[in-house]
Formats: sequence, structure tokens, C-alpha cells
Amino acid sequence: MVEAAGAQKKSGIKTLQSGEILFNEGDAAKSMYIIQRGQLRLFRPKGKGFVELAVLRAGEVLGEMSYFDPDSKKRSASAAAITQTDIIEISFLALDKTMTALNPWFKTLINTLAERLRKSNERVKALENNSIGYSGEFKFFQAADVVKMLSLLYFTFRSMGENKDGKWVLHLSKLKTYAVDIFTLNEAKLEEFIFLLTTEKIVEIGNDEDGSPKNIIIKEPETFRIFQVFFNTQRMMKDDKKLIINPKCEKFIIKVLEQVDGIESGDGIVEADLSIILKYFKDHNVSMVLDDFQGARNAKFCGEYKMESNGRVTAMINIDYLKKMFPVVRFMNSINRVNEAKAHP
Repeated sequence: MVEAAGAQKKSGIKTLQSGEILFNEGDAAKSMYIIQRGQLRLFRPKGKGFVELAVLRAGEVLGEMSYFDPDSKKRSASAAAITQTDIIEISFLALDKTMTALNPWFKTLINTLAERLRKSNERVKALENNSIGYSGEFKFFQAADVVKMLSLLYFTFRSMGENKDGKWVLHLSKLKTYAVDIFTLNEAKLEEFIFLLTTEKIVEIGNDEDGSPKNIIIKEPETFRIFQVFFNTQRMMKDDKKLIINPKCEKFIIKVLEQVDGIESGDGIVEADLSIILKYFKDHNVSMVLDDFQGARNAKFCGEYKMESNGRVTAMINIDYLKKMFPVVRFMNSINRVNEAKAHP
């Protein structure tokens, strides 16, 4: 695959949509880029998946090393937008003109610094690649990774976070200090995890005092502990004992929650009319049958089905338990989707 559409020899401003590839490893390099707004990730293929190298934000530069590398004019990694991202493209032709106009001693200084940085980057990338080994099926987020990152978030919010106007706020720099120095986490993987938490609306990202989007905000840090306990328990279980809610069952549960929303119950048990939900899916041409709700029964979110003579199907829903557990289940499925996507780049 060649560089994203619009990548030309001319300099200029361009916008990438979420997920859009800027360039792939091995592509011919003709420009460097400065990020104006948004985020880009750098990654490299590894086995059946790929390894995250870094996450770059507004004000950072990428693609410049290809200009200074005397042995190669190809990209050493791939780059893709995480969110909608605006970048300034500076062609190597424009850089050539600038370098030609420089004093010889200043040009030598720049080339020397660039060479040292290139060698340092190669050593760092080699260490990161070797530290993220795996065997068998590739999973970007291993169960142990998830537990470690949730523990990090809970610990750091409790020790370093500030309670402001009923919400807890933690600066990303404080989180990364603990992540690197204490939990020895891969920074790119942590960035992806936070992005996933944001996408699922578990946390928000706000601006800090300098106007940079580096504040992580959550209503209650206890959420991280609940998630951590769940994932840690799951990874210790045998496969046949684990809680599994497949994507179809997840959709079914969402409609159940919509139907019973606002119904008062002293004992936390409410009735749901499953036949109405099945009709909804049929009317919207969604393939769904009653068996697709079986995961909810296995998880004890509901009791046995009650079949009536007129074809109506109902079930008693353990609504308090379902509301408590469903956010965790949705996040678990989101992690599974990320792992599936990264296992087949």
C-alpha cells in the first residue's frame, strides 16, 4: 500500500480520518509531517499481528528520519490516525532547499544529531519488540495486561487524582510516571487502552491548565477496581467457566435494558418481554433468535423463559446485577474486538 491519498511531493496541510493509514513500513519516503491536531500511532508487523511503537500528538514530528538516513529512503514503521488528525506535510524537496541554504557547520551539526537519534530509536524499537513476545495466537491486550493497567489506573487515581466538582481528574503525565517507573508498562499499549476507555465513555479526556488534552476524568475511581476484580477473576477461571457474552447477546441485552428502564422494583427483579425485542430485530432485518440471549441466562442476568400460549416470551431480569456487570461485559467485548483487529492487520 502506498502513502495515504494526497501525500505528494508538495508541502501542505491534510486531514486523516480515524484509522486512515498515513504510510506503511517499506513505503518510499518523500515527506515528513508535523501533527497540528489529533493523534497518530506508529506500529510494525510482528507475526500474525503488530506491535505498537508510539503514539504521537499535536506538535510532534514523524517521518523525518527517512530524510537523514543515508542508507534508506523507505519508511521504517507504519503510521495511522487514531482520531481525525490534521497534519502539515513538508516535502523532502522543500527540506533540501532549506538545508542547502544553511551554513556548512550547522548542516553538519544537524546531520550528526539526526544520526545519533536514528541509532537511539533503533535500539529502543529493538528492545520494545523483544519485550512484547508471544506464542500461539497473538493478542495485543493479554489478560494480564488488562489487569495491570486497570490496577495502575485505580492506584494512581486514588493516590494522585483530584476530586473536582464531583469528578476525579488525573494528569496523563502522572499516570505515565507510575506506568513506566513502577508498572513497567509499554507506553503505546497504555495509550491505546486509554483511547479504548474513552471510546467506551468510561473516562473523558479534558484540557489541562495549558490547554492540552491530557486530563483523564472519571466519575468514580472505584470503577477501575470493579473492572480489575472482574478481569482478574476471569483470567483465573477455566474456559468453560468464564462469563461469555457474544456480540449478538450484547445487542439483545441493550434492548432489554432499554425496555425495563425506569421500572421500579423493590427486590431488583423485573419482567422483560423478549418477544417484543425479537420482533424489533425482525422488523429491522437483524438476524436474532431466542438462543442468542442464552449467554445472559448463563451469566445469571435472567431466569428461565416463560412461554405463553399466545407466543409471548418473557423472562425475569436480575436488573441490579445486570446494570452492575454490563459495563464490564461491554468493555471486555471491546478489548476482544481490538485484539481481533490487531491480529489481522
